[in-house]
Amino acid sequence: MRWSGLHSQMRYKRLTEDKFRWPRREVPVVMLTTEQLHWILDGIDIDAMIRHPVRQYQIAG
Repeated sequence: MRWSGLHSQMRYKRLTEDKFRWPRREVPVVMLTTEQLHWILDGIDIDAMIRHPVRQYQIAG
């Protein structure tokens, strides 16, 4: 839902021939970040994604 000052707008995404790939978890409630929710709504399977390891860099010089 979006408020533009004088009126509001309601937007939603709907799939007609496919389905959203919801994360496969053991627990019934899944905590998602805003970024992960956007990925799901864009059709990305977040369980298939592999993140790069976090690296700590030091200043060289």
